[in-house]
Order: sequence, then structure tokens, then C-alpha cells
Amino acid sequence: MTRDSNCVDRRTFLRTTTAVGAAGLAGCSSLSESEYPSQDIEMIVPWASGGGTDRTGRALADTASEMVDPSVFVTNVTGGTGSVGHSEMANSDPNGYTIGTLDITICQIEHMGIAEINHTAFSPIIQYNNDPAAITVHQDSEWDSIDALVDAAEENPEEIDVSNAGNGGVWHIAAVGFAREAGVTFGHVPYDGGNPAAQAVLSGEADATAASAVEVRPLTEGDDGELEILAVMGDERLPWAEDVPTLQEAGYDWSFGAWRGLGAPEGVDEERLSFLEETFTEVYESDSFQDFMSEQGFGTIYRTGDEFGDFMDQQYEAMGELIEAIGLNE
Repeated sequence: MTRDSNCVDRRTFLRTTTAVGAAGLAGCSSLSESEYPSQDIEMIVPWASGGGTDRTGRALADTASEMVDPSVFVTNVTGGTGSVGHSEMANSDPNGYTIGTLDITICQIEHMGIAEINHTAFSPIIQYNNDPAAITVHQDSEWDSIDALVDAAEENPEEIDVSNAGNGGVWHIAAVGFAREAGVTFGHVPYDGGNPAAQAVLSGEADATAASAVEVRPLTEGDDGELEILAVMGDERLPWAEDVPTLQEAGYDWSFGAWRGLGAPEGVDEERLSFLEETFTEVYESDSFQDFMSEQGFGTIYRTGDEFGDFMDQQYEAMGELIEAIGLNE
């Protein structure tokens, strides 16, 4: 992607301002030594390669690398329902050279007792995504509708295994909440991300998955598609799957989804944080990123760092109430 002159001018201004400020504080530091960024920026993704957070994070990093010099690269740090990667990010040096993806699990894992960490450990940069969960099965499954799956679960409590991206994570809560609304119980099988959870259905390790619709989309399309989405947990049908009903349409009063954004360890210098917010705002607005999100079926939403922080405050409270209501904090 070609950067316009305004983009270069603003970015040059931010880099110079940051450098001058740092040089003034250091007294004898040179401008070149203080310039930001002067080394590659690491983006920690707390989930496995191939999942929705990984794919969107890499799209952000790739586009950002065309805008800044040095570049942005992704490191996958998995485990603990996202808590391992989130913790590594939070404990990194707040110098602006380590950032990472933040998702809905950062507002859940403390309520679940998984780890003592939440969104307040981070300085938010932007929010860029929101996606509904979905119930997906193998095409060869005996269930060809969400009602058929519910009927089977009624007859066989806890015998239908639903994969998710980790105990207490967003897709686990999505499945438990749906089961609670439908009056059934599933078995729940955790994996380190939405893509491994979908692959488990493909291989027959699980009967269904509650991962997001966009994460299972590549396995549902074309002549080789082996998975089938029975229902989505959004308020509306997906534009690329208009024949798939919402749970609301099927008579189940349950909507749930995930969101993603970017953050840095708390304490990053405000000028560097502003640089990151401006950079990734331009990445978000770029044709290449918007085309990627549209072609892959990811939902887009934009919030500034301050707006994203307020949103996470609200989500943290809401997730606490939901987790307690469905008994996942016991």
C-alpha cells in the first residue's frame, strides 16, 4: 500500500516529537538513539495460529509494516484460555515495542478464577472487530438443524461434545449460555483457539463447536467444505451465510459474540501510545485491511483507545454478571 504525504508528515512529526521529548529527559541522549520506533514492534497474539485473532492480528501487522519502519511482527503465546499470552504482554517492558491483541477473554478470565489479570493491565490502542459465535457441526452429522441438535442433547445429556477455545473463554461461555437457554447440557472440550476447536469437529474429536462463524467459514465453503453452520448467535444473519438462521429466529433467546482490539502494557509513554493509535487507525481505515476483513467475513467496528477502554470497563462488569449467572465461577 502506498502511503500518502499527509500520512508521512504526521508520522514524521510524531517520531520527531517523541525523540525530542525523550532526548530532553535524558539530557545527553541523541535524537537518533531516542527516535521511536527504532526497532521492530512485537504483537503478541494469545491464541494459536490460524484462528480469528491470529488472522486479524497478522493482517494488522502486515499492513502496519508497510507504514512504519522498522516493521511489526506477530508472536503466538498460547495457553490458559488466553491468560498466558495476555500476562506476557502485560508484564512486558512498557516501552512501546511490545503490543498485543486484546479480546473478550481479558474481561472474563479473572471472573473465572483462571488468572489474576484483566483489561486494566493494558493501555488500549484501538478496537477493530466484533463477531458472533456460531454452532457448527460436520456435514456428515446426523443433525441438520439447530433444533435437531437440541433434541439430541435433551435425549443424551452431556454426551454431545462441543469444542471451544478454552475453559471459561468466549466460545465456552457462548455454548454454555446457549445450552442454558435451550434447557440442555453439553460436554465441553477446550482447545487453544478457535481454529483448533473447528479442526476438532473436522477430525471427529468433537461433535460440534461454538467458535465464531468466521473462524469456521473456510471449512464450510466450496466443494471441499466439510462443516456446516446450524445457527449464528448474532442479531442478524451473516451476509455470506444468508441461509443460516440466528438463534433468535430459531426460538432461542441468546445472542453472543467476541470482539478484538489492540493494547499495550500499562505505562507506555503517551506520545508513543498516540503514535500506535494513529498508526493502527490508519491500518484499520486502509483498503487492504478492510478488504481482508470483508473477504474473510470478519465484522469491523472502530473505537479509539479511550472509547475502547470505556467499552472494556462495561464488558468486564457484564461478563462478571453473566459468568456468575451461568455458574462458571464456581
